[in-house]
Amino acid sequence: MLEQLLIFTRGGLILWTCNQFTNALKGSPIDTLIRSCLLEERSGAASFTYDAPGASYSLKWTFHNDLGLVFVAVYQRILQLLYVDDLLAAVKREFSRLYHPQKTAYGDFDEIFRQLQIEAEARTENFKKTNSLPAVGPQRKQQNAASQGQGQGQNAGSEKKSDGDGNGKKGRRLESGGFVVANNNCNANLKNRGNGSVNTGKENASANIGAFDVNRLQKLKGKGGNGNGKKKEAVVAVKAEPKKVVKKNRVWDDSTPQTKLDFTDHLDGDGDGDKKVDFLAKEQGESMMDKEEVLSSDSEIEEEDDDDTGKGSKPEAKKKGWFSSMFQSIAGKANLEKSDLEPALKALKDRLMTKNVAEEIAEKLCESVAASLEGKKLASFTRISSTVHTAMEDALVRILTPRRSIDILRDVHAAKEQRKPYVVVFVGVNGVGKSTNLAKVAYWLLQHNTSVMMAACDTFRSGAVEQLRTHARRLQIPIFEKGYEKDPAIVAKEAIQEASRNGSDVVLVDTAGRMQDNEPLMRALSKLIYLNNPDLVLFVGEALVGNDAVDQLSKFNQKLADLSTSPTPRLIDGILLTKFDTIDDKVGAALSMVYVSGAPVMFVGCGQSYTDLKKLNVKSIVKTLLK
Repeated sequence: MLEQLLIFTRGGLILWTCNQFTNALKGSPIDTLIRSCLLEERSGAASFTYDAPGASYSLKWTFHNDLGLVFVAVYQRILQLLYVDDLLAAVKREFSRLYHPQKTAYGDFDEIFRQLQIEAEARTENFKKTNSLPAVGPQRKQQNAASQGQGQGQNAGSEKKSDGDGNGKKGRRLESGGFVVANNNCNANLKNRGNGSVNTGKENASANIGAFDVNRLQKLKGKGGNGNGKKKEAVVAVKAEPKKVVKKNRVWDDSTPQTKLDFTDHLDGDGDGDKKVDFLAKEQGESMMDKEEVLSSDSEIEEEDDDDTGKGSKPEAKKKGWFSSMFQSIAGKANLEKSDLEPALKALKDRLMTKNVAEEIAEKLCESVAASLEGKKLASFTRISSTVHTAMEDALVRILTPRRSIDILRDVHAAKEQRKPYVVVFVGVNGVGKSTNLAKVAYWLLQHNTSVMMAACDTFRSGAVEQLRTHARRLQIPIFEKGYEKDPAIVAKEAIQEASRNGSDVVLVDTAGRMQDNEPLMRALSKLIYLNNPDLVLFVGEALVGNDAVDQLSKFNQKLADLSTSPTPRLIDGILLTKFDTIDDKVGAALSMVYVSGAPVMFVGCGQSYTDLKKLNVKSIVKTLLK
């Protein structure tokens, strides 16, 4: 039974709800559907599942894109209601006849809906009966025939047991080669004989091929014995060979090797360690986070878009002809159908995949754009390809634009007023540049007069503590370390306590790189996040990855949720994309990561110096994706 059926506009105005459903919905399934599915360009999915304390709902929906209406049906997840899609289509058809933009109350639709629901349920019941009744007779006949065959097979098996002297056994083991000879073929022939069936020559030939030949087994036995003898002789020959002489390393000269291997500048050196941060800032320059990126003019963007749409419309023009396409662009099309959108959507999907967007994400995006355009009237002097291009551009901007504002500097000052440090944890897979980009973030925070402390919680990788110590020495900031083979959760907790005593504003926690399938390391990371409750969890990912970005982020979030002991587990809050300067126009990883996790891209690493950290320019990314 349905729990609720709701009709509202794309602007959020509720036009009609069914009054006969008196049970109140637990939680907020409609709001969750709008927030996490419809606004995130996931409307191409067939259904949406909402889990609430004490209830679990399934939601299905449809659009009337020409009128801007949304129809949503809610029912219990455990129920299999086959008539929901049919009912939504009927409600959409009937309500569109009554709809008027100036009208907000539709009380006269209650009786119409009640009749539509009865008709939909009746059609479903008739469909079940027509599909289930014809199958009853043949199933019973097959069951009777099978029972008769089993009885005859049992009689034939009893005859077989009375005939032979132990041949009815499943098989016997040969002493030499370990072969097991099965008599299943004999039993199969007896069963066929009991059923009265006649075996053809092909069946007999296949049965003979499947059975073992005794003469052939003896030959195999002899070959096996000879092979074993050869193997023994080879083993003896190997044992008799002398040991190989190991070649010594060549010595190029007689000078003694240098004992100094660490050439980094130390604090007690020739005064180089006494450099202040302002001198380092003069050498490195201003961080790119505080610089505004200059885009090309709008005219250039429009020209490129016109060229792209012209290219995409060439195959369509060939199919429809010059006059028909020109007439359609002048007069407009009544309503767009899915078949009209498929060529342009396929071209857009291929273009997104060439930009390193995951195939699954590109497919879902195209389905969502098709759902938002299907049934919409095409304006005059407008091509279908340009309409699809504009809809895809709007969808990409909505996805890449953060749903909530995360201003780190504002949050740092708010935490400072509460006299506690602002904690940021950097997580990610191996080799993506967590420690290097942590130092870039520290450099950016230092330029905004914020005291920073590093916490070396990568106690697994050799050289991780020394690497972070070098960055801390160059930036002249404190570092909290406990060495290797320590519990990173305890190290992070002690670092936060030390920062509270010293008055540090921000604690940047470096963690070990781990693959998303490594459960012990993911459990340790979940413990670190649960025990310290950081203010921000940043996922550091490469911009080079394609389909693997979906797997990494989804499994990181899943493991953090499954392995956490808290009822409300912490997930990834933001993304830091590294190696962005090496990908040219292959910027699809940013879209894939944001689409999967819903977390915004907060930083972009674009070089090897401390200043090479900038914000993600959404317009530039969208332009590159659709170029």
